[in-house]
Amino acid sequence: MASLVHNISGALTKELLAVGDNINNIQSILISNTHASSPSFLDVFIKKKCNTKYYFCKGYLLQKGETLVLDHKHVSFSNSIGEFGLYIKLTASASETPAVDVLIKK
Repeated sequence: MASLVHNISGALTKELLAVGDNINNIQSILISNTHASSPSFLDVFIKKKCNTKYYFCKGYLLQKGETLVLDHKHVSFSNSIGEFGLYIKLTASASETPAVDVLIKK
């Protein structure tokens, strides 16, 4: 079963939900900056195997201690086989390592 809770650290792209996890009807995605002192830039997107990305947010500056809430009005996609995977890309705002917690509520 897919994990709905993620603790992510580092400038990287991470798959949150794989294609075929069948996590549909997502109510919200909460992303909290857990770094002690630095903001992070983040992209949240879906993509199919063809690598075309569809962004929920791109280049969002998440301040230290801030939580971004993407609710069901803004996040709607099929996670069935042959459909979309959900990804997050973290980029450091300075020389610091970005760190976030992600909670997917269904």
